[in-house]
Amino acid sequence: MAAAGGTRRGALLALLSLLSLLALLALRAGQGGEGRAGSPRLPPGLLEELRQRQRDLRRLAAAAEGGQAEGAGLGCGDLRGATGGGVLGSGFTKVVQRAALPGGGGAVALKSVHGAGREVRQCEQRYGAPAGCRRLAAYKLLKEVALLQRLRHPGIVQLRGHCLDSGGDPGAGVTAVLELGAPLEMIQLLQTPWEERFKICLGLVKLLFYLAHSPLGSIVLLDFQPRQFVMVDGNLKVTDMDDASTEELSCKEDNDCTLDFPAKSFPLKCSSAGKCEGINEKKNLFNAYRYFFTYLLPHSAPPALQPFLSDILNATGDLRYGINETVTAFEKVLHLYKSGLYLQKRPLLLKEYIALKGFRTVEAEDYKCWPSYSHLGCLLSIHSPEEAAAICNSQSQCQSFILTQQRTWTGRPLASFQSSPTDLIPDANAVVYIKRSASSGKRL
Repeated sequence: MAAAGGTRRGALLALLSLLSLLALLALRAGQGGEGRAGSPRLPPGLLEELRQRQRDLRRLAAAAEGGQAEGAGLGCGDLRGATGGGVLGSGFTKVVQRAALPGGGGAVALKSVHGAGREVRQCEQRYGAPAGCRRLAAYKLLKEVALLQRLRHPGIVQLRGHCLDSGGDPGAGVTAVLELGAPLEMIQLLQTPWEERFKICLGLVKLLFYLAHSPLGSIVLLDFQPRQFVMVDGNLKVTDMDDASTEELSCKEDNDCTLDFPAKSFPLKCSSAGKCEGINEKKNLFNAYRYFFTYLLPHSAPPALQPFLSDILNATGDLRYGINETVTAFEKVLHLYKSGLYLQKRPLLLKEYIALKGFRTVEAEDYKCWPSYSHLGCLLSIHSPEEAAAICNSQSQCQSFILTQQRTWTGRPLASFQSSPTDLIPDANAVVYIKRSASSGKRL
């Protein structure tokens, strides 16, 4: 009970700190320059944009009240003495820097308003008010902090804390402290084993399921691009939430509910509540299909699983599946893969091998296969020694394989395939399988 009370108090303090800065921004929105007497007032157009973002943030804060929000976490004091590690990336509104926290607090990502970003520069060109334009950009970062406080999921980057410095220009005084991730590199992902690519797609599907049923309602990622994601310990996480929206498109009739993409359009229904049914969920799902599933799912997948993956691609590409059906389809593929039920019946080949338990071969560079877990040789995920024997028989260079204790995220062991049995060394956790034909005339 005491812990729960502390969590609620921390969440309340976090919400109040956001609202206090919101009030400061609102006060300065009606004033010019830095809010000093005699400073020129902000242009009417900029004032209206500031007020609109203020209303959006207040609506979001109101929706978050009464829920289980993230506590206050790290604050401005925790960032004093942090050492910089360079810019990780920058975008339309924000810049992200790497920092090491003092006292062994670890590395984090610091996100702040990008004064030289396109949003601020274009705003300055329109209105000629640098301080007001930075405040406008600050609202987006505040919105992201508010969302990250409320939304908790393994597929959403973790908010470690935030700093709201009311001194000086408030636009420059908003900093979000996030867990550190690595930028998503699609070209590198395409070179990884299928099992790892399936993990990324499965994680994305689970994230979209959460967003469709979030505590704030159905959430759409308006700027759904691979660059909005990072990798943290091998897991995909969305890191940019300022363009997320909890609003679903209003309508009067079905014709108001067309979901348009560059190469496709989908007619949706207008509900009795005057909202386009499932438009946020379907927009997220189709973007996942066109940016992730089409590239990561089919290539080098086990042949017996390819019909199931084709069904997923076709059903999400045509939006015949919603997110619930998509999760079910992914879970089915995962079950087939982990259980080995996908394996086609074939002649038993393991009898063609001699098994030497408690040994492994000397590590050395060997023949390559794709996609391998090692760039030095052919290291593949298998369900059983029988499957490994079938793989070895299908590769002309393979004469032996080693079953190790290494496991993938599905619990499957890794097997190392080799072109010739080299010197054996003791290893209680390994088993070497050598083709009987390759062992003829050799002393084992």
